[in-house]
This record gives sequence, C-alpha cells and structure tokens, in this order.
Amino acid sequence: MSTAPGAVPLLIACALGIEHLALRTGGDRGGAGGPVTLLRTGMGPQSAERAVTRALASPALGRAAVLATGFCAGLAPGMHPGDLVVAEETRDPHGVTPCVGAGFLVEALVRAAPGRTVHTGPLTGSDHVVRGHERSELLATGAIAVDMESAATLRSAVRAGVRPVAAVRVVVDAPEHELVRIGTVRGGISAFRVLRAVLPAFHEWHRSLLLPRR
Repeated sequence: MSTAPGAVPLLIACALGIEHLALRTGGDRGGAGGPVTLLRTGMGPQSAERAVTRALASPALGRAAVLATGFCAGLAPGMHPGDLVVAEETRDPHGVTPCVGAGFLVEALVRAAPGRTVHTGPLTGSDHVVRGHERSELLATGAIAVDMESAATLRSAVRAGVRPVAAVRVVVDAPEHELVRIGTVRGGISAFRVLRAVLPAFHEWHRSLLLPRR
C-alpha cells in the first residue's frame, strides 16, 4: 500500500481479545490513509491509559491518529445489540475529550454496516460494569453509552500530543438486553459481526484526515 504525502499513522485501540479478533479478521485490510496499528490494551481505564501512553511513545506512532473501539453498554431505551455508537466526545471524572469527524464516521458506518442503527452523542467512561439504576443516572447526564476504556484511551492520546481522536463502539448490552439475561450469546454474536464489518469505515475516517480543513 502506498502512503499519501503527509499521512499520519492510525492507532486503533480495543480492550478485549474478542474485539481484537473481530478487527483482525474484519473487512477490507487496505485503504487507510497511512500505516495502521491495532493495539489490544487490556480491560479497564488504567490498562488503556498505560498501553496507549506506551504505544504513542514510539517514534513510529508519535503523530498517530487514535480511534478507540470495541463493545459498550447502551444507556438509552430502544438500543439493541449490534447498534453502533459514534462519540461526539468522551467523558470521565478527569474531564471531556472532543472527538474529530463524528459526522464523517456516521456516514462511513452506514455504508459499512447497512441496516444498523448508528447513535451519536457523549460516550462516558466507567471503571466497572454498569447495571440497573446506574444506567439511568448516566443517561440523565446526557451520555448515550458507557464503556471502560474509550475515555482513558482518548485522554491519554491527546495528553501525548495534539492529534485527531475518535471513538466508535458496538452495543452488546442495552437497557432491555442486559448481559445477565438470556440472549446474551446472541447479542454478543451480533455485536462481533458488526465490529468485524466496520474496519473500512475506520480507514475512511483516517483518509479524511488528509483532506483540507474548511
């Protein structure tokens, strides 16, 4: 693959082995706007922070754009396993990290995963699995989904240097479809298949970073 002049690398970060497998075996492997690195951080915000900080300390990734991905818990009623979440910003107790190109990602995801619902809004971070009343409390803050690594990943990325960052998650757990209920396996398979399908959208986002900004 030839690299366009001025291209920056792309670091795609996920936490779990099953997420890593979905991305490794997913859609079109080419077509990015530069070199692509897939990083498995391990679960939880501390693991994500350590892994991303270490990766971006490498000269090869010093300017890399960073995209956090994997599974998440939906907070809004009506969300279903396999729905997609594009973060407009990530939040955690340490602050807010704005995301770049959310609208472009939505369009690219619609092409990559036709028929799947794409939600946009704030994505909040947690250090534990969120259940029951905690969902309602987080939804009341305006967040539409929660996961354990995205906020820490993007916060660590921008702390290491100015760069484009984004987060895309696949809903595996939603208010009417909690992981503890029957149907978890079916929901997990659906989310896995969607995550496998969306790698081309990440590459489109990466290429869009080369376009002149208006």
